[in-house]
Amino acid sequence: MTDVERPVAGRWFEDLPVGTTVRHATRRTVTETDNVLFTTMSMNTAPMHLDAEYAAGTEFGRPLMNSMFTAALVVGLSVAELTQGTIVAQLGFSVDFPAPVFAGDTIRVDTEVVEARESKSRPNAGVVVFEHRAYNQRDELVCRLRRTGLMLRRPV
Repeated sequence: MTDVERPVAGRWFEDLPVGTTVRHATRRTVTETDNVLFTTMSMNTAPMHLDAEYAAGTEFGRPLMNSMFTAALVVGLSVAELTQGTIVAQLGFSVDFPAPVFAGDTIRVDTEVVEARESKSRPNAGVVVFEHRAYNQRDELVCRLRRTGLMLRRPV
């Protein structure tokens, strides 16, 4: 299968100029099961994620969602509309969590392209920096994640 025949849902480098903003259609309500599975699969033993009695004694009063799960979800919610079939590689990311996420929260994501440039080493690709902003059902910003992707150019 050639690149042109490959199924694509994401956007090509040319479709991602700086300022492009997407409010992603898919939202997701996170669950206690998500938290326990992700936390145990990633070998994180922090009681703030797994021990309800311990978490009840913290300032949050209940278990926090694993922040790496939150980050993965934020990226995942953007894939279908931005990078599915058009990304070569993820080059890096930085993230902050301005507010906690709990089981039962519904997460939505907006993405803005904040940088875009042609690749110096790959003529068929460009480098794009996406800023994903995730909000809960109360419109509180719960995650801000910048990720850099090597994006394919539109095939000729």
